[in-house]
Amino acid sequence: MSAPKLGLIAGGGGLPLAVAHRCEAEGRAFYIVRLDGFADPHLARWPGDDFGMAQIGAILKALKAQGCGAVCLAGIVSRPDFKTLKPDFKGATLLPGIVKAATQGDDALLRKILSVFEAEGFGVEGADDILGGDLLPAGALGGVTPAPSQIEDLKKAIHVAEKSGELDIGQGAVVCDGLVLAVEAQEGTDAMLGRVAGLPADLRGSETDRKGALAKAPKPIQDLRVDMPVIGPRTIELAAAAGLAGVAGVAGRLILIDRVGVIEAADRLGLFVWGETR
Repeated sequence: MSAPKLGLIAGGGGLPLAVAHRCEAEGRAFYIVRLDGFADPHLARWPGDDFGMAQIGAILKALKAQGCGAVCLAGIVSRPDFKTLKPDFKGATLLPGIVKAATQGDDALLRKILSVFEAEGFGVEGADDILGGDLLPAGALGGVTPAPSQIEDLKKAIHVAEKSGELDIGQGAVVCDGLVLAVEAQEGTDAMLGRVAGLPADLRGSETDRKGALAKAPKPIQDLRVDMPVIGPRTIELAAAAGLAGVAGVAGRLILIDRVGVIEAADRLGLFVWGETR
């Protein structure tokens, strides 16, 4: 049985592009809802339309008109100032519930948004399922293997990321020589790594003396169909710029955007990419 036509609800970053490329390569029909202010301009090469975040009625109408049977929410979307949104009629009826869910944390907000699509009869697919297993494997990915001291750092970074996730704060953390240098919050991984790069080199390492690790882990309470952690070549580049020795995650629970590019960047820069088993 062929997969239903996919409605790709696209935010920012490379994940929506990876999903679109995979659908195209596999010959799967898809339609892109490009969220204003977030979606990558390159998504315009495929069938789709631009929508404001609160145009929920228009989005649902378009997905149905296009014959979509499933949706995938992918990409970075910053929490909006709800007072500035301009909802359509359907959006106005749903907005109070969405705002209430938002006060309970990002995961409650995402669950509420998913329930809107499910109530309209759409299946919800995770980006990881569509990408066909482009997940971080166990052990080293690429030619660099972490040293024992680096294993200790990456394990602690994963632990800190998981504890942060329990509080619905973020998905990432950086640890160097046992010291927690940063915890990801609303700013995202790239900005967090930028903060680390601004720390003194003796805390974070350098190009000639790499130390520490970035780790990303899913929040224990989150719906993995929507918010599984992601890394790509840019993550590796920014980790290298911050003087880190590598990047780690929970094996099978971290999406790789451009696996080949991740390996190439890590090997070129001398960083490890490690999947920790659970």
